[in-house]
Amino acid sequence: MVHGSFLLWTMDHQLSTIPYLSNMKPKHLLSLFLLTVLPSLFVLAQQRSATYFPPAGIWEQRSPSALGLNAAVLDEAITLAKNGESKNPRSMEINHYRTFGKEPFGEGIGPFADRGEATGLIIYKGYIVAQWGEPSRCDMTHSVTKSFLSAVVGVAVDQRLIRDVKDTVAYYVPPIEWYNPKEAINRPSEDIGKPQLLFPFESAHNRTITWDDLLRQTSDWEGTLWGKPDWADRPDADANKWLNRPRNKPGTTYEYNDVRVNVLALAATSVWRKSLPQVLKQTIMDPIGASNTWRWTGYRNAWIVLDGQPVQSVSGGGHWGGGMFINAYDMGRFGWLTLNRGKWNGKQLLSEEWIRRSLTPTAAKTDYGYMNWFLNTDRKFLPSAPATAFTHVGNGNNLVYVDPEHELVAVIRWIDGKAQDSVIKKILEALPMR
Repeated sequence: MVHGSFLLWTMDHQLSTIPYLSNMKPKHLLSLFLLTVLPSLFVLAQQRSATYFPPAGIWEQRSPSALGLNAAVLDEAITLAKNGESKNPRSMEINHYRTFGKEPFGEGIGPFADRGEATGLIIYKGYIVAQWGEPSRCDMTHSVTKSFLSAVVGVAVDQRLIRDVKDTVAYYVPPIEWYNPKEAINRPSEDIGKPQLLFPFESAHNRTITWDDLLRQTSDWEGTLWGKPDWADRPDADANKWLNRPRNKPGTTYEYNDVRVNVLALAATSVWRKSLPQVLKQTIMDPIGASNTWRWTGYRNAWIVLDGQPVQSVSGGGHWGGGMFINAYDMGRFGWLTLNRGKWNGKQLLSEEWIRRSLTPTAAKTDYGYMNWFLNTDRKFLPSAPATAFTHVGNGNNLVYVDPEHELVAVIRWIDGKAQDSVIKKILEALPMR
């Protein structure tokens, strides 16, 4: 902040160092002031207004009162978050077999881990103003992984590896070779004639699917990937529809489906010609100063051969295990990146156009943009939050709340879905009056 005393000192200093100024005409004094004082004021104003981006390994914390927040109300929000902790088992594997594991082909094929306690961060104007639980602990983040997946697709679009999201995916994905180190060199006679390569977009329906369809979960992709049929994820109550229902035209019907999410991950891996965790690290996580402790995993059978090397095609969530294992600080950095429309400390990591698309409502589901950007335009998910807010959400629940209107990001982990809005409401009540 530039104080009046600084201005007086500056003018006095300038006048005292040049004795003949007292004899100068007023217009000449004004010119001198403009040349000497205003540049300093401009620099100070820039420093004051610049958005704070935490450097790697450091994240400045400020007391709530220093930024005009009500500390007592923030404490109430934290208490609500702790009291609203999910009652599901902390063992993610046991929790899986109590939920998704009951579905057909529901066996876990990726890593699970026990989770920590209820955890969170509140970030205001880029600074950490409150935290609780174990923010340094790397836990599964489940479907928040989908937001990282769409980010690496976004970078591929920005770099013109994918020319247009309206292009069909089949055009970009060649036949894919499975990697199986236990497979015999000479194929046994009973395997003769069986597929040796994976053609994920070979059917007449799948050939019409675009990148935009996959990103919005409106593709209705058909097939089996990594041993999981598309119909086995959240299957229809009517088993007669599992195998024989007519396909929906891509883009017309929304269905949250992790098999199809994993198809997108496979297609993106093919486009990048290297593992997606490497891409994410180089293009997003390192530039935003994320830690070196996050990991993005896939399934034990989800290995392919790329340019003669085995590469794991990672999963887009924790369904059947795997996905991102990450701490709350790194989730917060990603949230701050998306609040700032893909720009980090002057560098555009994700284009403005990509952010705009990510925040564009899906025709078949208007509170969903690109995966996993949940929009609050109808204010049903978070009634207490503004319509301009959006969230990256995963099972657990794992929530990255992004509120550009208030320069606010909140990471809330392992909270019951019914308690989310009350916590956000209390955080908003703690903000300075506008």
